Amino acid sequence: MTNLAPRLRLSVADYLAAEDGADVRHEYIDGELYAMTGASDRHGLIVGNLYAFLRPRLRGTGCQLFANDMKVRLAIAGQDIFYYPDLLLGCDPHDRETYYRRHPCLLVEVLSDSTARLDRREKFLAYQTIASLQAYVLIEQHLRAVEIYRRYRDWAMEHITEGSLRLDCLDVEVSLDTLYEDVPLPI
Repeated sequence: MTNLAPRLRLSVADYLAAEDGADVRHEYIDGELYAMTGASDRHGLIVGNLYAFLRPRLRGTGCQLFANDMKVRLAIAGQDIFYYPDLLLGCDPHDRETYYRRHPCLLVEVLSDSTARLDRREKFLAYQTIASLQAYVLIEQHLRAVEIYRRYRDWAMEHITEGSLRLDCLDVEVSLDTLYEDVPLPI
């Protein structure tokens, strides 16, 4: 019989302190840390394009937009969870913690080979527990394709390959041409 040593769990306070200024970011699930991988050029361009399109449209709305470095905090079945979405939009004026948001209205992930499964399953299910969340957007980086899941459609997937993507949280549409501007895609 093997005696396994109990795993030490990091407290939320210790996690937040360790992430502040850390060289490597970590997602946090019930006391355990998961290192984040680096992003490709396509990933960075897509996030940058969407951020650049949305940021000017936020002036005067009270909404705040974050790319890559703002955590979303969830509490599911007594577990604290922190994820780093690629883009987070929050419009709740009472949701202003320094290192995370609890009540975003829009979350965006750019899919990669190493994260697509996690983004489509674990994060998708977890994000549905956020009462303020109106839409969850997954953007492919190897082809022009976007999946959007909307609360008012019972989280049914819409697959978009042409035209534009409607973001109800801000009452705007962003074209796929804008999302994929300067992004090298295979022919």
